[in-house]
Amino acid sequence: MPKGHSARETAPDSHVSSYNTMKRQPRSTMRYSTRMTLSFALTAVMTAVVLSIVLAIVWEGSFQEYTRQNMQRMVEYMADSLGQQYETDGSWSRDQLQYIDETSKRMPELGMRLEDVDGTILYDDEDGGIIAVDATRHESKQFMPRGGAAVVAAQVTMSSGKVVGTLTYWSASSELLLTKADSNFRTSSYAAIVMAASMAVVFACLIGYFVARALTKPIKRITSTASQIRNGDLSARSGLAGSDEMGRLGETFDEMAASLERDIKLEHRLTSDVAHELRTPLMAMQATVEAMQDGVMPANQENLATVAVEVRRLSRLVDAMLRLSRMENGKIPIHFEKCDVVSLASDLVTMQEQLFQDNGLELRFVNETGHAKYVAEVDPDLVREAMVNLLSNALRYTSEGGHVEVRVGRNRRNVLLSVSDTGMGIAKEDIPRVFSRFWRSDASREREAGGLGVGLALTKEIVDRHNGTITVDSEEGVGTTFTLKLPIVHRKEKSL
Repeated sequence: MPKGHSARETAPDSHVSSYNTMKRQPRSTMRYSTRMTLSFALTAVMTAVVLSIVLAIVWEGSFQEYTRQNMQRMVEYMADSLGQQYETDGSWSRDQLQYIDETSKRMPELGMRLEDVDGTILYDDEDGGIIAVDATRHESKQFMPRGGAAVVAAQVTMSSGKVVGTLTYWSASSELLLTKADSNFRTSSYAAIVMAASMAVVFACLIGYFVARALTKPIKRITSTASQIRNGDLSARSGLAGSDEMGRLGETFDEMAASLERDIKLEHRLTSDVAHELRTPLMAMQATVEAMQDGVMPANQENLATVAVEVRRLSRLVDAMLRLSRMENGKIPIHFEKCDVVSLASDLVTMQEQLFQDNGLELRFVNETGHAKYVAEVDPDLVREAMVNLLSNALRYTSEGGHVEVRVGRNRRNVLLSVSDTGMGIAKEDIPRVFSRFWRSDASREREAGGLGVGLALTKEIVDRHNGTITVDSEEGVGTTFTLKLPIVHRKEKSL
C-alpha cells in the first residue's frame, strides 16, 4: 500500500470494512472573487447590449422620422413653386416639367412623380421622366415604389386654393437626405453609446472586484480561523462583528468556537474529575473488602453497610452525571405549562421543613410577588428539581442554628426564585466556578457531608432550558443567595 494510505481494500463478499484517512484533493475551481467580478462584468455587458439595442431602435426611428420630415418640407416647397408657375402659365407646360426634371437630376437620391388633378401622369422618374403634356394622356396607376422607399406627397395649389395636381417624392435610402452635420451627429451618437457601454463594463469589473474583495475578506478570516482551530489552536477567533450578515456570521462562528473550546476543556476536565470522584468511594470499598478478605476486619453487617453506603454513593453520582449529560444534550424533554410558582415554592418548603428542623435549621418562606397566586410558564418538575438542589446545597453547608429562606418575587418580565442561607459562604475567587460540574470549595471538601458536585451544574442547565439566568451572591462566613430568574412567558427560540 502506498505511504499515507490507511484504507483497506474490501473484497466483494468480505465483511471487512474500509476506511481512508487521506484528505480529498480539492478540485481546481475559479476563485469566488473572480466569479463575482465576471458576474458583474457579464451583467454590465448584457445591460449595455440591451440598452444599446433599445437606443439604436429609438434613435434610428427618430432619424427616419427626421429624414421623412425633410422630404415633406422639400416636396411642399416644390409644390408651392409649381403652383405659382401653373397660376402664371394658366396650365401645365413643358417648362414646368423641365424644371421638375432638372431638379430630379440634381437630387438623384429622390424619385419624383407629378399628376394633374385628373390623375394624368405628367412626370415619373420610374418611367423615364417627362411623360405627357396635354396631347398624350397616361392614366394614373397605383404608385408602388421599389425597395420599401419612404414616400411623401403634397398637393399643387394656386393662391386661390384650387388644387391643380399632386407631387410625390420617394427615397429608397434615408442616408441620402441627411446633411453632413446630421450624419456626423448620428455617427457620434452611436460612438457615444458604444463608449458608454464599454465604460460601464470596465466600471462593473472594477466594482465587482472590490465588492468581491470586501465580501471574501471576512470569509477568508473565518476560513483561516477554522483552519487554526482544526490544527489545535482552540483560542483562535475571527474577531468579526457587526449588524450585517457577515458580522453576525463572524460573531456566531466565534461563539461556536468559544463553545467548542469550552466543551473540549470541560471534556478533559470531566475525565479528570470523574476519575477523582469515583476513586474515593472505590478506594473505600476496596480497602474494606480487602480487609475482610485478609481477616483484618470481620465480614459483619456493619462493614458490609459501609460498602453499601459507598455503592449507593457511586450509584447517585453516576445517575447525576447521566441526568446532567442528558440535560445538556437536550434529551430530557421540557414541558412548559402555566404554573402557580407561589404554590410550588410554598409546597416545597412545607415538604422540606421537617428535614431542616431535624438538622437544627429553620426553613422560611417569603412571598414578595404581592399576590397569593402568581402564574408563570415553566416546567414545574424541572423547577422543583432545581429548587431542591439549591435547598440541599443550603442544608449541607449551613451550620446548626442557622436558617434558610426561600423567596418568590417578580420583576417586569421574570419570576424570581431565591434560596438564601447563613452558611459558610463562597470565596470571591471561587464564585465564577460554582456551576462547574464536580466543583466544590476547599472548605466544603473537608466536610463529611460534601455533595456530589453536580447539583449546581444541573440547576444551571435547567435554568438555561427555560431561557433564564441564575445568579449567586455570597460572603464568606455570612451566607449565600442563589436566585433563579425565569421568564414569565415562554417564547420559542427562532431558528436561524
